[in-house]
Amino acid sequence: MKNASKQDLSQLRQRLSQASNSGTLENYKSSVIFYTRILPKVMGVERCTIFILDSDSNKICSVFGTGLEEMHIMPPLEDSIVGQAISTGQSIIDNNLSSHSGYHLHTAKQTGFVCRNLLCAPIKSKKDIRVYGAIQLLNKVGDRTFTDNDSVVLEEVAQLLSSSIETILLNKEILQLADVLGQEVDRLSRTSATEKRVIAESPAMLEVLDMVEVVSNTPVNVVLLGENGTGKELLAHMIHEKGARQAKPFVPVNCACIPESLIESEFFGHERGAFTGADNSRKGRFEESHGGTLFLDEIAEMPLSVQSKFLRAIEEQEGRRLGGNKNLKYDLRLVSATNKDLMAEVRKGTFREDLYFRLFSVEIVVPPLRERREDIFPLSLHFLAATNKRFSKNVAGFSSEVLNFFEKYTWPGNVRQLLREVERLVALTSDNEIIQIKNCSPGLLNFRPGSVETNDLGNCDSLSIPDHVEHLEKDLIRQAMHRVSGNKTQAARLLSLTRQGLAQKLKRYKLAV
Repeated sequence: MKNASKQDLSQLRQRLSQASNSGTLENYKSSVIFYTRILPKVMGVERCTIFILDSDSNKICSVFGTGLEEMHIMPPLEDSIVGQAISTGQSIIDNNLSSHSGYHLHTAKQTGFVCRNLLCAPIKSKKDIRVYGAIQLLNKVGDRTFTDNDSVVLEEVAQLLSSSIETILLNKEILQLADVLGQEVDRLSRTSATEKRVIAESPAMLEVLDMVEVVSNTPVNVVLLGENGTGKELLAHMIHEKGARQAKPFVPVNCACIPESLIESEFFGHERGAFTGADNSRKGRFEESHGGTLFLDEIAEMPLSVQSKFLRAIEEQEGRRLGGNKNLKYDLRLVSATNKDLMAEVRKGTFREDLYFRLFSVEIVVPPLRERREDIFPLSLHFLAATNKRFSKNVAGFSSEVLNFFEKYTWPGNVRQLLREVERLVALTSDNEIIQIKNCSPGLLNFRPGSVETNDLGNCDSLSIPDHVEHLEKDLIRQAMHRVSGNKTQAARLLSLTRQGLAQKLKRYKLAV
């Protein structure tokens, strides 16, 4: 450290601390590159290289380093000093590389750079025992050797570096996961229309299907409003399949499942090298749905920071990939869905008013299952037949007690909950047997028919205010417990109580829920 001034070291520590606390991915990337540029000067060495261990392949690869702009070094996890530092989690000093063989000789042939001595420190997670990689210094200037003091300083640098490396690796994992999820969505979107059926006998749902029929052949943007699990995506498929764009792609996107930092890349795509982890060019959802339909599920969850660019793309019918310089034309239909009151979101300032009016020309309200009880019986039979086929079973049917119970239950999870309940019952019932109520899930068995149907204070004969308060509290507690299928923590949150407060009221009122 003799050739590193106190000012240099102070600058290093200050810069690394700032970099570790910075918020954007590009800042993290620039801070990592900064290490490889300043460390040779501060530490008095000829080269600095940063290696990362890929958790999937268990291979090591250099990501940034002095003189490595055009190549990567991949030392083995075994039989290399970098691999040893990563495996053991301990720093290694070797001041006499010329006296023995090793991977450094292979690297010398690959790069033309001969190593005399080196110091290698592991990059460890601050949260657990994982080791992300290693930082390596090569050849002390002036034929000097590495010391324990050098090792202490480099370990401090590696500790500050861990946040940046962790962020870069996480971003790469998210991109890979997004691609996998995208492929799965594409696979699901290609499912035959004959396998997608809307079962409807209730007047409310038949009215919805009439609306779907009307808007399908009209090039108008549609929003589907309704609770989770009511079948909004299935209706969006129908709008697409019945319209003139049926031969073109149907591209579903769940706006709530995309990290805000990746949402622009998700919709507009990116060019190779646009940011760290962008190893290949990728189409955005606008490009993928060209000529077809883009279905935006949970549209209310779209971050405000992206809405302005999204609005411009819709109005101009064009956009460009991240890192690209070419405008791409879009020709698509938009169908959106949400379980929120969008005008309330506009008033709160979380959703742009101009985007609201640009996206939604026609609204279709999808009623919850409790408001279309005529559909419960045919849906149950349809799900039973489909589940028998998928599970390779032959469950005979439902007992009358189960069907009666189904029609009285309020189904807070709607059609999706009914499907999961039927799947559970088929799994727990032997072939050729009738489904019995004893096999229903605890959430259904704990339900008391009629207890959540009303909030009628007239059922309390007393004129005493405390009696009415008790009556109301009991009714609200029953409703909350039913809505969350008996989960006391979630019920307490709905009631604005602590879990202990709810437990006391359950005990005081002797409520069996």
